[in-house]
Amino acid sequence: MRKLTLVTTAMGGVVLAAGASAQETPAMCQVEPGQAFVGGPASAETGAQIHAATGARTFQWVFESSPVTMDYRPDRVRVVYDRAMTVIAVTCG
Repeated sequence: MRKLTLVTTAMGGVVLAAGASAQETPAMCQVEPGQAFVGGPASAETGAQIHAATGARTFQWVFESSPVTMDYRPDRVRVVYDRAMTVIAVTCG
């Protein structure tokens, strides 16, 4: 369950902020289980297996030469693949 909080800004505006409750724990990505998929096919089935194996909340496919945001998200797994549709890296963050 999420708590919603109204926050008044210095300029007099009001924003709605979502915060995790004490009962909610973010899903942390575990990269080690994902390494078993490196060298395998980049497919929907493989993606689902990597997502489940790493325990990540968020999953992202990334083509090897594509730019990506550098923000760190401990609940995200990124799967990098090449032109041959082969998984070349599995990273968390």
